[in-house]
Amino acid sequence: MIWIDTIVQGVLLGGLYALFAAGLSLVFGIMRLVNLAHGDLIVLAAFVILVIASALGLSPFVAALLAAPVMFAVGWLLQTFVLNQVLGDDILPPLLVTFGLSVVIQNGLLEGFSADSQKLSAGPIESASLSLGPVTVGVMPLLTLLSAVAAIVALNQLFYRTRLGRAFRATSDDPVTAGLMGIRPRNVFAVATGIAMVVATIAALYLGIRANFDPTIGPARLIYAFEAVIIGGLGSLWGTLAGGIVIGVAQALGAAVNPEWQILAGHVAFVAVLLLRPRGLFPRAND
Repeated sequence: MIWIDTIVQGVLLGGLYALFAAGLSLVFGIMRLVNLAHGDLIVLAAFVILVIASALGLSPFVAALLAAPVMFAVGWLLQTFVLNQVLGDDILPPLLVTFGLSVVIQNGLLEGFSADSQKLSAGPIESASLSLGPVTVGVMPLLTLLSAVAAIVALNQLFYRTRLGRAFRATSDDPVTAGLMGIRPRNVFAVATGIAMVVATIAALYLGIRANFDPTIGPARLIYAFEAVIIGGLGSLWGTLAGGIVIGVAQALGAAVNPEWQILAGHVAFVAVLLLRPRGLFPRAND
């Protein structure tokens, strides 16, 4: 019974990692861009939620609704005026620019908020739990997993059922031909990054409620996101959810054996999946 509970808790933790990774997966799937600042942008979103909640006296959930359009604008501006300028056949310039952006965000947050840890307070719901048969689950972890599933469902519907989604797919497959058909790839990329930042805001909400955060934790969040994307298969949104769950379950099992093995177990699972399935669990057919 203990192991069943451990696996369930790992699945719930995987929902948070899937939220970290969903925006990264979307951006990579459309423009083949690995954004090394993604983790720091999640942390930035957490601080935006914190500022709005503190200034207006709102709950973090309402503050996140107000922070989402702000982060969409941040993503759109970042892609339009910075990343679009360095996209091309050479993958090195975008990597260098996003690495530099990561450093800028971290130092900017340190200047504005110091190195002190912060936390979003959601009230009694943080400690609430539900009994599901033999297993007791926390309400917040369950909401996190359900939000991850909802976000991925919404992204898939957007990607495969809308005109914007057709523009995403066309630009991803062949931006030159898409441009000849009247699609402006740079605008499409900017919208995609804006949407990725909205998903990052959802991730930031649950990150801030679940644990303390500070300006320097972004790179660790990036590692979890990157591993989830790779495990699931590059560009596969449902694969990203599976990847997050694999890491979460591995960490939970590792912690059950020895608390010091929690983080290591997730990384070992990542390497093991790569050895068995180098292209991930659910690679896209055209990869």
